[in-house]
Amino acid sequence: MDIANAQLAVDEWIKNHGVRYFNELTNMAQLTEEVGEVARIIARRYGEQSEKESDKAKDLGEELADVVFVVLCLANQTGIDLQAAFDKKLDLKTKRDHDRHQNNKKLK
Repeated sequence: MDIANAQLAVDEWIKNHGVRYFNELTNMAQLTEEVGEVARIIARRYGEQSEKESDKAKDLGEELADVVFVVLCLANQTGIDLQAAFDKKLDLKTKRDHDRHQNNKKLK
């Protein structure tokens, strides 16, 4: 599924299963919460913190999907075509950063 279709799917989900979008500030708070859950898993599973037994069953993919869902909600309710924005950003990063990363001795 491309980003444009994902935005449509989220909008349909909101219409069929939700009441309405939460306001932008509430969704921003939700996004922060979801990113925090991703950070917790990464820090404990891949970082130096020890992973609690209760955290071992947490699904990183599910938490990342929660982040994507809320980002899509924010894009929908603010009128952002996230597919176009992403394509533009990827093009910019490709032009700006290609040689930068290829020549970064820290990445070798």
